[in-house]
Amino acid sequence: MAVSKRTKRGSKRGSKRGMHGGATRPLIVTLIVIVVIAALGFAYATPYIALNNLKRAADARDAQTVNQYVDFPALRESLKEQVAGLLTRRLGAHSNGNPLAAIGAMIGVALIGPLVDAYATPDGVAALLNGMPPRGDPGERPPAPPAANNPPDAAATAPAPAAPADGNAANVNSAPPQPPQTTAGYRSLNEFVVTYQHGAGDARYSAIFQREGVFTWKLAAVNLNE
Repeated sequence: MAVSKRTKRGSKRGSKRGMHGGATRPLIVTLIVIVVIAALGFAYATPYIALNNLKRAADARDAQTVNQYVDFPALRESLKEQVAGLLTRRLGAHSNGNPLAAIGAMIGVALIGPLVDAYATPDGVAALLNGMPPRGDPGERPPAPPAANNPPDAAATAPAPAAPADGNAANVNSAPPQPPQTTAGYRSLNEFVVTYQHGAGDARYSAIFQREGVFTWKLAAVNLNE
């Protein structure tokens, strides 16, 4: 009798463990599915997060953070190629058999190095991400950082001129520049592109992010020929 009682007790305990195990497995599977979906969602969002973090750091001229999100050697090579193409097209459009075009081409090539040096910086990255790409002009540099902590100068604090009698104030003060239209999205699994355009008829350009590893993205190239 004692043996049979022990057997019954053991079978009851085993059945209870089986019931608990059967109830636990669906919960574990559900948790795994949730973790996988969350990881995939985060992986998809990582380039948008990188773009946001980089823009904030560039606007604040936080060089240390900018360096984390920019592949400067790759960006320099891209800028060299893109600016050279920009100058070549410009000279080709204005040469028209002019023998001085060759001299202009040499001058243009000499401008590439300093321009690339100026834009492969936090200031240059801030300009690229704010709709102000290089144009290939002599002595061109990215816009200076805004002097947020400096007092305004006299010109800034001077009162605006009075509107003309006909009330056409638009001719007195030009409208402030509008921010560019921006679109962003994946071009491939490892490439994320941000495209900028100021108006329907204006030229577009792109900032290109490349994936490094699983969750890391860096600004690695530009395309000034969109």
